[in-house]
Amino acid sequence: MSRFPILIIGLLLVELRALAPVTAVYGNSDGLDLRSQLPQVAAIELDGFPIVVTHGDQFGSPNPAKLHEAFPDAEIIIFGHSRRPLLELVDKTVTVMNPGGAGAPRFGIGSSVGILELEPGIPPRGRIVPLGH
Repeated sequence: MSRFPILIIGLLLVELRALAPVTAVYGNSDGLDLRSQLPQVAAIELDGFPIVVTHGDQFGSPNPAKLHEAFPDAEIIIFGHSRRPLLELVDKTVTVMNPGGAGAPRFGIGSSVGILELEPGIPPRGRIVPLGH
């Protein structure tokens, strides 16, 4: 694999971190360079919400039930892998989001991003935003 994609991702992370804190994980297509810099799973807390971020490929075809079972203490689970946008409530307390892919459309799936708004004591508000190409 060429180092060029790794350099681009590394530069994007640097630029994003200059704007705000960033939580990133590696995915199944990422090389050893990126895997050595990022975790497979990241757990953080924002505004009192325990959040897990994972690419999800370690679950085969990740879905909300599998992810909730794997991370029972998380109130919000954000994953990728399938590139299929998804926003789902599991058991009234857990929000599971796949924001889709922000890059060029793949697998016949358009590009999108996910936005979650968090405020302490209020359930998360989320939406998937399609991107035009």
